Amino acid sequence: MTSFVCASCGYNASSWYGRCPECHSWDSFKKFAEEKKRSIEPAKIVAFTDISRASKQRLSTGIFEVDRVLGGGVVSGEVILLAGEPGIGKSTLLLAACQNLSCLYIAGEESATQVKERAQRIKATSKRLYISENTQIDAIIQAIMKTTHKFDLVVIDSIQTVRSSNLSNPSGSISQVKEVADKLIDYAKKNDIAMILVGHVTKEGDVAGPRTLEHLVDCVLYFEGETSSEYRILRAKKNRFGTTGEVGVFQMTGAGLKEVNSATAFIDDISVSPGKVIVGIVEGQRSLFYEIQSLVNASFLPVPRRVVAGLDYNRVQLILAVIRKNLRISLEKHDVYCSVAGGLTVKSPVADLGIAASIISSFKNRALPPKSVFVGEVGLLGEIRKSNYDSKLIAEAKRHGFKSIFTNKETPKISSLNSFFT
Repeated sequence: MTSFVCASCGYNASSWYGRCPECHSWDSFKKFAEEKKRSIEPAKIVAFTDISRASKQRLSTGIFEVDRVLGGGVVSGEVILLAGEPGIGKSTLLLAACQNLSCLYIAGEESATQVKERAQRIKATSKRLYISENTQIDAIIQAIMKTTHKFDLVVIDSIQTVRSSNLSNPSGSISQVKEVADKLIDYAKKNDIAMILVGHVTKEGDVAGPRTLEHLVDCVLYFEGETSSEYRILRAKKNRFGTTGEVGVFQMTGAGLKEVNSATAFIDDISVSPGKVIVGIVEGQRSLFYEIQSLVNASFLPVPRRVVAGLDYNRVQLILAVIRKNLRISLEKHDVYCSVAGGLTVKSPVADLGIAASIISSFKNRALPPKSVFVGEVGLLGEIRKSNYDSKLIAEAKRHGFKSIFTNKETPKISSLNSFFT
């Protein structure tokens, strides 16, 4: 039977739609050929009280930043989806993470020679690492079953390159991705083997393939950062065996990825200039400081430009509206550019106060006090809301040499920012 599946949300339909009725995405329906029905054995029913509780063993990857995001390491039988843009360093990260485990690496996008050359460059040549270039799912599973070697981890790089012979669709199609993922997840759960599936990211920032793939796996990790920047951030969007608040920070070097432990690693210097602000946020259990830069210029366009990089566009628009309402600053005839220095991404609303201060600083062409940091969320009424981690951020900021820490105590209203420029 042939059906159509929305690549954005996984909605199924018997006919093609130009626009998805569920998520309203345009031209997202792809043809999906279902496998022919076979004889099915009756499901086994077990009393809940008869299920023995088995504690899942965590396996450390040897990389603290990766273990931090996973919640202490990889769990036996866990299936992880690692997503990121091409060239961001997913394969490099995985090769380094395999060094402490007995791992089978399925190289679907590169040859074994290419993978070995990269491994030698980053000095990740563990004798417990095995590799295969076969991308046929049944052959891969049979090889794992027949080998006398017990693997702790199986890496599929990438899920779009592996295919099943049961379907005639090309590799990377929705049918193939769902079929392959189902077989891998089923085998991982039955045999307590952890698996990492590498997935591509579309230009919209979503994992390529059906969105339902994210619901099938136990953990979804995103490896973020600009390819032109040296810093990378590993985030957990979903984690059944841990929290989703932690982040891992890495620096890309010629010898591979280097773990970053410093809270001020993203700040080149703390010199002052108009439009430059340092903000402090908490990601999981760690404090991090970012540099926000804004540029406000008179515009000659009928509709002034609003360009945002590394920040939520709608959030910046909200802050601009609050600035106009509470500070009587009109920016309708000005272009506004806001970005996070270093090609990084800041998602926490605690950076709101710093974004507002940066925009006003650029507009008035006056620098903010030296060695200052801003912490606070901006409300629609112009109030600055208290962060749950104010005391932690203040202590961390003082430890790194910041003299002035602006929170909702110093700036209870956004209008208080005017006093910094008088």
